[in-house]
Amino acid sequence: MRIDSHQHFWKYNQVRDAWITDDMKVIQRDFLPEDLAPVFKENYIDGCVAVQADQSEEETYFLLDLAIKNEFIKGVVGWVDLRADNLEERLIYFSSYKKLKGFRHILQAEVQDDFLLKPDFCKGISKLKEFGFTYDLLVAPKHLPYVIEFVKRFPDQPFVLDHLAKPYIKDGKIEEWKKDIQILAQYPNLYCKLSGMVTEADWNNWNAPIFKPYIDTVIECFGVERVMFGSDWPVSLLAASYKECCEILELNTAALSQNEKDKLWGINANNFYSLEHEKVLTVTGTNV
Repeated sequence: MRIDSHQHFWKYNQVRDAWITDDMKVIQRDFLPEDLAPVFKENYIDGCVAVQADQSEEETYFLLDLAIKNEFIKGVVGWVDLRADNLEERLIYFSSYKKLKGFRHILQAEVQDDFLLKPDFCKGISKLKEFGFTYDLLVAPKHLPYVIEFVKRFPDQPFVLDHLAKPYIKDGKIEEWKKDIQILAQYPNLYCKLSGMVTEADWNNWNAPIFKPYIDTVIECFGVERVMFGSDWPVSLLAASYKECCEILELNTAALSQNEKDKLWGINANNFYSLEHEKVLTVTGTNV
């Protein structure tokens, strides 16, 4: 069972999606399940987790509607205003959607680097565990010192770090990022997605080996039980095909056992997100 733990859908809107600048023309269009299904078939992917790209409840409804209509969308990470006075009411409501697994806020875009430590935001985070929701952390390396304090405050909340926290792969920088990852990985409630790497490299000039130090660091620190494959499709198309994203991970984890690969490619995502209608078992290293 192979699960893509991180991809997006959207109906392109020039105003709403202004983050998709003119140097990203390849993704200035609609991306919907009918576009992704054949890609999954070609790459032997069985299902995915669709993650929000817009900060609105409308985005959450949009993804949930797609998930209801497409069985291969196993889970949704949506958006809700964690600082809202009526948050508990919204969480009770959203709990009725079985494919809604968690939430995300685009923390990397906030002006204040310590936004996630603000009292109103932390108050919202404190309510998620009660309703069984996970939380995706989208941050850059500069945010990691704050993430360390943040994760420490909520030892019972399941967190996952998106895109390895976007290390500076293009510049070959690793040391400061690595030190923070080593600290973060000590918290057992935090997982990490091996996703979004190609867009942190030089889009037009990369090769698979340049990603190995970053992949090795994450696996060494988190262990194979707390890492998961994610494509970040279609954003990843800026630098690589879906097949190339898969090959990067396959080539750089070739030394893992089949059981370890099964965890990285599906079991861990299934367990973290409690994906609907999916029970992944491993018998003698084979998924059944």
